[in-house]
Amino acid sequence: MTDLTPVLTATWDAEESWKLSTYEQHGGYGALKKALGMEPGDIIQMVKDSGLRGRGGAGFPTGMKWGFLPPDDGGPRYLVVNADESEPGTCKDIPTMLSAPQILVEGVAITSYAIGCNHAFIYVRGEVTHVYRRLLQAVREAYEAGHLGKNIHGSGFDLDVTVHAGAGAYICGEETALLDSLEGRRGQPRLKPPFPAVAGLYARPTVVNNVESVSSVPAIIDRGVGWFTAMGTERSKGMGIFSLSGHVNRPGQYEAPLGITLRELIDMAGGMRDGKKLKFWTPGGSSTPIFTDEHLDTPLDYESVGAAGSMLGTRALQIFDETTCVVRVVTRWTEFYKHESCGKCTPCREGTYWLTQILKRVEGGRGTDADIQQLLDTCESILGRAFCALGDGATSSISSSVKLFRDEYERHVTEGCCPFDHAASALFDYETKAIEEAHA
Repeated sequence: MTDLTPVLTATWDAEESWKLSTYEQHGGYGALKKALGMEPGDIIQMVKDSGLRGRGGAGFPTGMKWGFLPPDDGGPRYLVVNADESEPGTCKDIPTMLSAPQILVEGVAITSYAIGCNHAFIYVRGEVTHVYRRLLQAVREAYEAGHLGKNIHGSGFDLDVTVHAGAGAYICGEETALLDSLEGRRGQPRLKPPFPAVAGLYARPTVVNNVESVSSVPAIIDRGVGWFTAMGTERSKGMGIFSLSGHVNRPGQYEAPLGITLRELIDMAGGMRDGKKLKFWTPGGSSTPIFTDEHLDTPLDYESVGAAGSMLGTRALQIFDETTCVVRVVTRWTEFYKHESCGKCTPCREGTYWLTQILKRVEGGRGTDADIQQLLDTCESILGRAFCALGDGATSSISSSVKLFRDEYERHVTEGCCPFDHAASALFDYETKAIEEAHA
């Protein structure tokens, strides 16, 4: 079995882990001091050599993204940290910021120095007020200790960090919609090109990175490229946080090298709940095509998951056992995407609405065989035609679930009702009680 690799999560269980003093006791900000003695270009090359890929879902090489910035023209350039964690099932960035915010702040300082940024922004999802307050406290402590502000540690480098609370829109997880929101406009995706590296925040060169991506930088600087590349697979280097939720005995965050399998993670999580059989799961959140128990030994790296027909995404592993109705789950996910569609483009705005109507009809036992085909046809009309990835993501679970569990969709039609007891798949007692009362 692959061992866990506590790097980002190493201090989560320490007393008052969120405080600067605790972080410094564990070697915190040593990497920043080391980085300030290096040439910015050498830091960028070091991150490129490490093979660190964006941990926000797309998996684009982080160092290469930094290298896309145009030559310095004397004007400002920005770093924006995407902390608007919204993908259903994804819960890695919020606990990182809650338990170890200083690792993010140090990563922000090193990244800003490397790309020549003097003002960085951390865009946090507005609903997580406790996380927003903790980040504000962490930034304040970093200023007081001289890790941020003017002439950081006598290096001549100045950096200000602003923590910004968004209004709670899923679409603001898309980098250009996030930038519009940060500028005070309605969060909607921009047409690309120009890309943020050329014209991002306030039409200036901008790097947009995920929380986990930026938080991984200090360890690379501190421990070296060789240490980082020794973990993971040939093209998916390093470690990552895997979020296990659903029907496992010990759901939670498991930090391990990329390439670990779900079988190994489920063993670490104490196995399936009540010894039930795994039915289906998401490798990267609800916007990725679902897998079944046939994929238990698929290495969880970008290439292997892609070759198997899905996406590693945010490593949000939602686990569902044999008591779960796949139609019910997919319907709930689609309702979320319908609600969160920004409405900018017709395929997503109208398509997610009609997908929801059809799914609810099928789930309720009022559907027909034609409805199942209409689901696939509507997904085909959305896929590749939406303005951003939200539309594509909304179709993933539908298309893959019909492919893998078409017989289950047909049972809803032929039996005129859902053939599953929803109370059996409920995770909590209050859910079971609510379901029983609804059917009483």
